[in-house]
Amino acid sequence: MLMASKSFNCRSMLVKIPLALIFFLSIWIQGSDAQFEDYCIADNQASEDELVNAMRWACSNGADCSAIQDYQNCYFPNTTKDHASYAFNSYYQNMKHSGASCYFTAAAILTGLDPSHDSCKFVYIP
Repeated sequence: MLMASKSFNCRSMLVKIPLALIFFLSIWIQGSDAQFEDYCIADNQASEDELVNAMRWACSNGADCSAIQDYQNCYFPNTTKDHASYAFNSYYQNMKHSGASCYFTAAAILTGLDPSHDSCKFVYIP
């Protein structure tokens, strides 16, 4: 009885291992072309001055900052952090294929969470 139980467990394991390998390989192969969305936002630890300076630079060097102008779609909430996040992401999305990063003198970080809210849509460019 004990011998039959052990052989059944061995056969069961011989089936489970290849099935698990097939499963993980199928995920890996399907996911090889998949890309995670990434957004560049203001770092909570950055100072107000760092955010303002980096936002000014981003808006002058490739970011589309029209949406954070007075009473546009991303004007509210009217905070430096929110406006900087929009500017950083706009610059990063527009310029990342040219080698740009989401650094902004350590004032920004990457996130996989879409920071869009209400009528303010953060662009993502694959």
